[in-house]
Amino acid sequence: MNRASVPGLEALLNRPAAAVLPAPLREALLQLWEAADTSHEMRGSSWSVLADTLDALALLSADEGAVLAALLFDLPGLRAHLDTLPMGGHKTAVIGLLDGQDAADPVWALHAGREAGRNSEGLRRLLLAIIHDLRVVPILLARQLARMRAADKLDEEQRRALAQLTRDIHAPLANRLGIWQLKWELEDLAFRHLEPDTYRRIAREVDETRIARERYVEHVKKTLSRELAAQGIHAEVSGRPKHIYSIWRKMQKKRLAFDQLYDIRAVRVMVDDVAACYAALGVVHALWAPVPSEFDDYIARPKANDYRSLHTAVVGPEGRTIEVQIRTHDMHAQAELGVAAHWKYKEGSKGAEKAFDRKITWMRQLLEQAQEGQGNELAGALDAELTEDRVYALSPKDEVLDLPQGATPLDFAYQVHTMVGHRCRGAKVNGRIVPLTYRLRSGDRVEILTGKEADPRRDWLMPALGFLASNRSREKVRSWFHKLDRARNVQAGRELLERELKRLGLQHSDLAAAAKKFHADSVDDLYIQVALGDTGPNQVSRALLEAERAASQPAPAPTLPRPTARRENLGKSKFTVQGVGNLLVQLARCCQPVAGEPIVGYLTRSRGVTVHRADCASLARLSAASPQRILPVEWGQAGNGYEVDVVVDAVDRRWLLKDITNLIAQEDAYVLDIHSDNVRNSGRAHLRLRLKVSDYGQLSNLLGKLDALPGVSEARRLG
Repeated sequence: MNRASVPGLEALLNRPAAAVLPAPLREALLQLWEAADTSHEMRGSSWSVLADTLDALALLSADEGAVLAALLFDLPGLRAHLDTLPMGGHKTAVIGLLDGQDAADPVWALHAGREAGRNSEGLRRLLLAIIHDLRVVPILLARQLARMRAADKLDEEQRRALAQLTRDIHAPLANRLGIWQLKWELEDLAFRHLEPDTYRRIAREVDETRIARERYVEHVKKTLSRELAAQGIHAEVSGRPKHIYSIWRKMQKKRLAFDQLYDIRAVRVMVDDVAACYAALGVVHALWAPVPSEFDDYIARPKANDYRSLHTAVVGPEGRTIEVQIRTHDMHAQAELGVAAHWKYKEGSKGAEKAFDRKITWMRQLLEQAQEGQGNELAGALDAELTEDRVYALSPKDEVLDLPQGATPLDFAYQVHTMVGHRCRGAKVNGRIVPLTYRLRSGDRVEILTGKEADPRRDWLMPALGFLASNRSREKVRSWFHKLDRARNVQAGRELLERELKRLGLQHSDLAAAAKKFHADSVDDLYIQVALGDTGPNQVSRALLEAERAASQPAPAPTLPRPTARRENLGKSKFTVQGVGNLLVQLARCCQPVAGEPIVGYLTRSRGVTVHRADCASLARLSAASPQRILPVEWGQAGNGYEVDVVVDAVDRRWLLKDITNLIAQEDAYVLDIHSDNVRNSGRAHLRLRLKVSDYGQLSNLLGKLDALPGVSEARRLG
């Protein structure tokens, strides 16, 4: 074969990075490249960029499938003959990796049309959501790093756009996947092109101190290595390079000058196991005084991207601070390569005995259900909050919308705007008309078709029909119908409120005061508040009592001075009534007022003062006959409780009385007397109970709970 026509590809396949490709596969690629008419086309890249991409993958110990997928993606002439390549069991994985790279292209295009940094988080989520094989991400990062290394050949606008894409998307992904080998260089290169002056200044400061710093670190390495060996700890001690962008970030975060940073001088200690990590930490702290505020135990509490190490800063020789990192060799591999350290956990691999189970911020647990004799898969499962339980769809203006899993075009419409949802009549997904129950997938481009008028449908609220997956969307539809069905809500609220007032034995015809208190424009609006649960019936009844109390106070009798409060003994109840002194005081049996209700005193001829409810019918007759006997009284501090009669109408069932008395006991009220008026063979029970309650609020709550008991048709206050 004349290989003069294929120098670029042959040189590429002879690089160490391509060594993972079997010889028959490399030979087949060269033959196809020579034979194919369009084989010499490259996909927006160059031989040097492609070579750098493969070198970066080699740094990450990429496997055959990843290297081949990166190669074929940039050489479409070879990709067209994918089926003819001798790939063994890697074909399915390679196709998946190629599809993942294709899926990422729209994300780069979306970023190009945005302002710097705008909605980058949404784009990163979208990228991860549309990529199904996690191993695609290191390939994307490696290619971006290669492009950044060649960015000096681009004009300034292209160079800055590439650097901004790197800062917004690729570097954060490398960080969150823990791929430090690529992260630091991506960050530094983006920093150099976006903020060249700041980059050069820090680089100059680093370079000016390099010789003295390296000499100092070498002295620390020797001292520490010698002491670790003396303690029987097998360890490798090395200097740790510092990167320009990380130095600048720390200077900004801690507001320190370059020479004030602790970790410009740094060493790394690698040991065999976790126990040795802590033993080595003890040696370090025994040699030099630690800086307490600079200690972090990322072994006991790993970072969200699964980074694990011990970090400490000490005052080393010559009184200079130096940072020390301590980790095992496995931790180091994970820290440097992140998820890319696990290329071996791929489709078709055999014999792995341990499951890879590490939590990563942007990824779910990468679970391998490893069993003897079965293959392991590097799951492309994504973080439940950010990806698996979310869908990232695009609007016609390329905005990324974050939706719950199972979201429909109707959910999308309500996410855009409530009125867009109300006016929704149909939808197009990726240019195709779909039903409103269509389940969206990440990357779908959604166009909502709207009518002129808002017209949501009631069946949208029915979960079984599948129109809406979002509770937020359902609430917007529900809110629409709440406003639309005003007459129905007015009626429902009226019934709820009248029932509450009836069971409390209260009679009111004017609800205007309560409506005003609850900021309702009218009584009908108050009814709607009650119907929608915005205001409870018991809240309204309390407001009515307060209004009546304020309106019902008669003028004080001039012949009776207002003495100080006095506590009177009223049978089984003790309480204080203000406004009456040196007189016998008792509760009227006709209406039995309860603390908190409006009350009026009536001066009797022989029994002192009888206290009535302000709306008591008997009091009205007495007042009409002898208005001079009316006294102003009001409740003081409650004592041991108040007696009240309650009527319960219910189905005559087994355990009814037990359920009623148990409930009363649970509410901290007391049963003083029970009388049953059951009609034989009627199947109904009519119970009259004398209860002891602390105040009106307790009575209201108790009646509500009695009313909710099975078989109870009504529970109300008597009188």
